[in-house]
Amino acid sequence: MTTTETLRDKYAHLWEKLFHHPFVEGIGSGQLPLEKFQFYVKQDYFYLIQYSRVLALAAAKAPDLANVSRLADLLKETLDTEMSLHRDFCLKFGVSSSELESTRPAPITLAYTDYLLRVAYEGTITDVVATLLPCQWGYSETGLYLSRTCDASERNRYAEWIFMYSSKEFTAFVGWLRELLDDLTVRADQREMQRLSDQFLTATRYEFLFWEMAYNLQDWPI
Repeated sequence: MTTTETLRDKYAHLWEKLFHHPFVEGIGSGQLPLEKFQFYVKQDYFYLIQYSRVLALAAAKAPDLANVSRLADLLKETLDTEMSLHRDFCLKFGVSSSELESTRPAPITLAYTDYLLRVAYEGTITDVVATLLPCQWGYSETGLYLSRTCDASERNRYAEWIFMYSSKEFTAFVGWLRELLDDLTVRADQREMQRLSDQFLTATRYEFLFWEMAYNLQDWPI
């Protein structure tokens, strides 16, 4: 088994919890209350900003020019295209650009993005990819799962979200990210693999907590 297959298999029971979280099921049925989705997209916008910083650090640490270029292109695409699409998408759900820009990160959002940034600053490119993968791969599998099992027609107001993360383009991007981690760990020893496993687990847990936060509208209590 490859590194990514091993990690996915090791934490399969946790990923099942991601697919069956009530927030995800609400997207699939179209019955998720609008205020919960609005809370989610605002927090996700802050995540994208910090994600862009992580990509910049990843590009600086990439092992060869080809991957520097790919990560730099991904950073540019995130800043110039994805965030613009995110703003347009949010408008359809009553969230303006000014609301997005003024979003205060909730505790889980702040903890998750701070964790990603700390790993990106202190770790290797392998560490960075291991912590990013649960988000990207998890969204891809969630989108594909919902597209197969739920209502992805126009009757579902969240159908565009399902389509976005089940698209061939997003699936291909996740495939590249998996291949990168597999290539980087060909000669990894047991100690490094344990560290990467712990990072993958932590990021997976944060993915679950991000759904929890949005579903329960968990903001700062004071």
